[in-house]
Amino acid sequence: MVFMCGRYVMARAVGDLVAELEAEADANLELRASWNVAPTTDVPIVLERIIDGAVHRQVHVAKWGLVPGWAKDPAVGVRAFNARSETAAEKPTFRAAMKARRCGVPVEGYFEWKKSPDGKTKQPYFVHSTDGSLIVFAGLYEWWKDPAKEDGAPDQWLLSCTILTMASPPDGELATLHDRLPVPLGKDGLVEWLDPGTKDAGPLLAAALDEAWGLAAAWELDAVGSAVGNVRNNGPELIEAIEV
Repeated sequence: MVFMCGRYVMARAVGDLVAELEAEADANLELRASWNVAPTTDVPIVLERIIDGAVHRQVHVAKWGLVPGWAKDPAVGVRAFNARSETAAEKPTFRAAMKARRCGVPVEGYFEWKKSPDGKTKQPYFVHSTDGSLIVFAGLYEWWKDPAKEDGAPDQWLLSCTILTMASPPDGELATLHDRLPVPLGKDGLVEWLDPGTKDAGPLLAAALDEAWGLAAAWELDAVGSAVGNVRNNGPELIEAIEV
């Protein structure tokens, strides 16, 4: 089961995003502000690479929905925009990335739908930090080479990503929304998660999960209008709180 139906907000300007993540921008980085990010669209991710012996933290744009290197068709990414933290290290789609290609997925908040007591309707909520700061989810990324493209073609390689999820806390507001939630990373946790020199992701994931419920407990939940349910709607009005 995925967290919500796969929608979040990322409307930061490139400069602000790069500064808050203490990263470098990819030379060709272009971001489109979106208040209704959906799977299979392009999203920013933060990762670290070793270049000339030094670690560089960079922001890149990836397609949301991980396509493993062995895939014959990039369409497999449609079913891989979330990865369960409990099984990601074992699943063929994710296990290689868990060892060597971990990233962070920055968001300004995400949407989740709460069922009514009778189960007939759903109320959307915007889940976000109290001070408007970025939330960074634990993610994985992969490069996929398109066999139909000529070597050197600018679109020969596809960069894609997924977001790790975990069980929701047993109580509190988040528990009323969904039984899963994305795994958040604190500042120190992000440093450890991105470290390209660490190949055993088990301890990194364990540490992230230990901290995750505490980080999530500080989030705010605002009821918002139903317009967010249509991915064609996209604007700041989607995160305006309403009375329910």
